[in-house]
Parts: sequence; structure tokens; C-alpha cells
Amino acid sequence: MIYNWLNMNLSEELTWRGFINQTTLKDLKQLDSMMISFYHGYDASSDSLTIGNLAAVMMDKCLIRHGHEATIISGGATSLIGDPGGKDSERPMQTKETIETNVRAVQKQLTNLLGSNTRFLNNLEWLSKINVLDFLRDVGKYFSMTPLVQRDYIAKRIGPNGSGITYTELSYTLLQGYDYLYLNQKYGVNLQIAGSDQWGNCLSGVELIKKVTEKTVHAFTCPLIINQATGIKFGKSEKGAVWLDPLKTSPLDFYQFWINSDDLGVISYLKIFTELNKNQIDEIEKTQKHNPASRIAQKTLAYEVTKIVHGENTARNVEIATQVLTGKTNVNDIDKKAVATLKNYVRSIIVRRGNKNTKMSEILVTTGLALSVTEARRLLAAGSIYLDNERIADDEIDFSRFSSNYLMLRRGKAFKDTIFIEIKK
Repeated sequence: MIYNWLNMNLSEELTWRGFINQTTLKDLKQLDSMMISFYHGYDASSDSLTIGNLAAVMMDKCLIRHGHEATIISGGATSLIGDPGGKDSERPMQTKETIETNVRAVQKQLTNLLGSNTRFLNNLEWLSKINVLDFLRDVGKYFSMTPLVQRDYIAKRIGPNGSGITYTELSYTLLQGYDYLYLNQKYGVNLQIAGSDQWGNCLSGVELIKKVTEKTVHAFTCPLIINQATGIKFGKSEKGAVWLDPLKTSPLDFYQFWINSDDLGVISYLKIFTELNKNQIDEIEKTQKHNPASRIAQKTLAYEVTKIVHGENTARNVEIATQVLTGKTNVNDIDKKAVATLKNYVRSIIVRRGNKNTKMSEILVTTGLALSVTEARRLLAAGSIYLDNERIADDEIDFSRFSSNYLMLRRGKAFKDTIFIEIKK
């Protein structure tokens, strides 16, 4: 795809997409005339990013598209400490080996999303070499306890009903502030971007650099992404996290998450999670309003985000698989690759074409669609069993009457209770 940014400058696009929350910049238009070398840090407390992280990645991609230099930091050191922000109690500490594994996994995902030309670093490289006494003398002396304990998350933890905060957790913001100083001095980094929950940590770096070098650097944060229909935050710490790792969230389930987006928020999600331009999204919004039943916004969102994360071929195959599972396309009309994709995501069974009196109740029990023959017969009698979207009630079925090689067996209307049937001689 050739992107047409409609002559938007960086500040305009960031604002239009909804990426700006807090900033140290007096005027966001300063970004349009700055030579920007930015950094963005990613936590290594898990071995995969989530769609909450994906919003931040899309913000990174926006700056990169506008020609700015990116430095992406894996928190190999800071993840050993654990960010206390937004937590009511101390995070469980993970082993060094676990964090190392997580760093490798997350950096691989980020490389696939942002490209190999981006600078990738691990803050363990420099933080592990710091002498404690030197750190306290050269960094700690610039941090006053008074403003630190007034930060919301710290004040809450040390308040009357708080769980308290350890010195280890309190030191987290110093370490992140030092990251910015180190990157500024070695690579000329002059902008930090982060999620809104990192605002206090961003200020630690901006203020430290000012005190140590007398340079003025900046930071801005993006808002946390909220499901506008439910009010629930997108992210890995919430129930039902949607992961970028296909082994943790399958590409089909990933696609399904997006295609089930609410009408209220889907246009915002298109701006945040895709690289479609304003004209394209405006046209989609216009079509959606004219014909809501088309769900063109959800379909476009699901395809585009799956393409970004899992690649165009996978996006195409799960799109076709979804059409089959929802009865919009016959399974015998799709190509072999799409059939293989479908078989990866739903249970399957092989039946013989010569079996003229196969018991459907036995198939339902064998495939787990029914717990017993009695329940299977009850489901058949109630009209709850579908074969290629047609209700079946008879227990006996003659597979020799089907000229096709594949059938889709389903209990009820939810495609999660679907079985792929392959008919062989």
C-alpha cells in the first residue's frame, strides 16, 4: 500500500489519531520543526506484548514514518525491579532468566513491527555496570523526596490505607530517569514517549537531564486505550488479554477480537491501530453510517490489524476462515491454504463416504459437541445442530450423498462450537 498522509505534519497526525495525552512541549507544533531522536521503553515482565502495547507501537511507527530516529528500549534491568505505577502492592519479582527470555521474545516482536533499522537496546547493558555509590552520588542527589512522595501512585501506597512502598520500587523512577540521561548523552535522544501511566517517570528523565547537562529535552504520553462500550482498559493485566504472540492468542481469535469491536469505538480504533489515512477512514465512517449492517469498519479494522501483527497471508486466511465459520462462505469454495488455516483453529474429524448409516449422535459425542448420546439426541431434536448451516434432526446420516469433500458441523450459533468434517473414500 502507498500511504497518502494528506500533507499532515507530525503534530497534526498525532492529534488526529488520538496519541497525545500529556506533554512537556508548550506547543505540540514544535515537533514539526524539531530534529527528533526519540526513545520508547517496553516492559519485559511478560514474554509477549498485548494489544495495549500495540497502541504504543503504532505511535512509534507514526514518528518513524515522519522520518525521525527511533530507539526502543527493553527493560531488562528495570523489569527486575518492577514498576510500582498503577499497582496497589509490590509486583512479584521474576528471575533474571525469565526476564532475559522475555526481553528476547518482546524484542523479536518489536523488530517485526518496527523494522530492523530501528535501534534496539536493553537497559541492562548500562544499568548493570553502575556502582551503587556512584549512582547515589551522581544521580540520586538530583532527586528530592518531597516531589517523589507527592506522585499519585506513591502517595496512595504510603497513605493511611496503602500497602506501603519499598525502597526498591521507589528507585524505579530514578533508574528510568537515568535511562533518558544515558541515551541523551550517548545517542542524542531528545524526546521520550510513553503511556500515560509513565508520566511521572518521564518527568524524572527530563528534569535529570536539565540538572546534569542544562539541556532541555521533552516527553509526551499517549492515553491508555479504553473500550468505549465497557470502560475496560486494553492490556495484558486485564481479564481476557489479547496477546500478539500467536501461541498465546491465535490469529483467528485475534481477528475475532477486532471484528467484534463496538460501533462506538471502532473509528477511534481504526485511527490508533491501523495505518489507514484520514481520507480512507473518513470514507469507511461514511459507509458505516449509511449501512451499519455492513460492519465495514469492523471488517477493515480486523483485517488491517491482523495484517500488521501476523502478516498479510495470515490475515487473508483468517478472514476467509471467519467467513466459513459464520456461514458466509462455503468451506468447499476456499483454497487449500485457507482450509489448512481453518483446520488449525477448529477441531476436525474424518468420516468415510461409504458409511451410509453413521450415527450423528456418536459424532457429536466423539467431537465433544455433546457429553452423551442422550444429550446429542436432545440437541438434534431441538434443532440445535447444523450441517453446512442447515438444521439436521435425524440421528442417522448418509455421507455418500455429499459430493463435497468438507462439511462444517456446528452446535448452536456460536462458531466456537464448530467441527470441520473431512469426507474421505
